[in-house]
Amino acid sequence: MTLMQDFEKVDDGDAIFLSAKMKVLIGTFVIGPTVIGLLGVIPMIYWGLFSWLDLGLFLGFWAITALGITVGYHRYFTHGSFKTNRPVKIALGVMGSLALEGSINQWVADHRKHHKFSDEVGDPHSPWRFGTSKRAVAKGLMFAHMGWLFSEEQATVDKYAPDIRDDVDIQRIDSWFKPLVFVTIVLPGVIGGLVTWSWIGFLTGLFWGGFVRIAFVHHVTWSINSICHVFGKRPFKSRDLSSNVAWLAIPSFGESWHNAHHADPTCARHGVLKGQIDPSAGLIRTLERLNLAHDVRWPRPERLAKKLVDPQMAPRIRGYRAPEASGDTVRG
Repeated sequence: MTLMQDFEKVDDGDAIFLSAKMKVLIGTFVIGPTVIGLLGVIPMIYWGLFSWLDLGLFLGFWAITALGITVGYHRYFTHGSFKTNRPVKIALGVMGSLALEGSINQWVADHRKHHKFSDEVGDPHSPWRFGTSKRAVAKGLMFAHMGWLFSEEQATVDKYAPDIRDDVDIQRIDSWFKPLVFVTIVLPGVIGGLVTWSWIGFLTGLFWGGFVRIAFVHHVTWSINSICHVFGKRPFKSRDLSSNVAWLAIPSFGESWHNAHHADPTCARHGVLKGQIDPSAGLIRTLERLNLAHDVRWPRPERLAKKLVDPQMAPRIRGYRAPEASGDTVRG
């Protein structure tokens, strides 16, 4: 692959431009939780304001919102890795919206554009946009992680996500943005307050289950854009520099098997090699077994084997069998 570094080029009709007001709004939700979390974590722990209940609120809301992004926004809405019914579609949309990563419309549009131009001109968040020197890559990592969210160049929904734009249910969910912001921040505090029957329980629940959890989910998601395009292993052939980063697998619910994802974008499982943990694929498999998901695009070992850089790694693919018996689709 040849890296194209003229990332300042903007294709006419292929981007929208953020207003100053929108940048301030994005900054509030992008930087706010991170700053609150960084300033408050050490004092809260020092003062003993972190309990098993707070840990449970953090983990519970992390799972709900992160899976809303990985299974909902990403694998379902963006790539159509499976089909489901209307109630599950709405549930996934609401779960993802509670992560405060923007509207389903724009998230899907940006990600589809990323796949179309991955690590080339037009990619909304490639870490290679400034060059390949150490300084350029360091600058690119910051841009790919958070900076691109403030970039004036954004993918157009009309071009990249017309199916999402025309979905009445999704547009209704997007219209609920303000109340969902309130719910995702305040609900952990309300639960903490009711369980402990105290204002301290409310405040600690608000902090750990609200602000800290939102910041954590944000940075894990952004790490897929930054870290997983610079560091890690690349066992599969792809036209970009997407990579697998094992230590991010659990925090990202399997999204960090990013090289495999770019090699086969619509596949419902990203952790396609033996031993690769992919909780998001586990949820999709559970939905399928409950007849809540169908037409799931599970990986095909024979297809993946052809994409390996080293063909001798084929036995490591889940469900791989000798060529004469490798025609079945692997489920989950």
